[in-house]
Amino acid sequence: MAGLTGVRPDPGLMEWDYGGYEGLTAAQIQETRPGWDLWRDGVIPGDATCPGEYLQQVAARTDAVLDRIRPLLDDGDVAVVAHGHLARVLTVRWLGLDASAARLLGHPHPGTLSFLATEDGQPVIGAWNVP
Repeated sequence: MAGLTGVRPDPGLMEWDYGGYEGLTAAQIQETRPGWDLWRDGVIPGDATCPGEYLQQVAARTDAVLDRIRPLLDDGDVAVVAHGHLARVLTVRWLGLDASAARLLGHPHPGTLSFLATEDGQPVIGAWNVP
């Protein structure tokens, strides 16, 4: 759909496994857990299909993805397609921040673009949530 060629799926870019919250909206979760916050409270265990992941597990996956991407950047840009929460974790890990800092980024809207870059050798966010 994005017109990309040479696409290779990466299991490290699968969305956060929400465990027992899989398929529910934040509002639905808060009906039973008022004040619930994904970044602070995490998810509850689910079944064998969706056991759930801790934030640090998601961060470890995104770190592994970034380790695979960095050498490719010597040959040019790399496009990554990911869901919102995972994209936020990937971004803060790119910046060298703790995964919990992902809560500070606005949720990327579907179909928008964000650009991670470097300036003077330092990782930066070049653009975020661009339609």
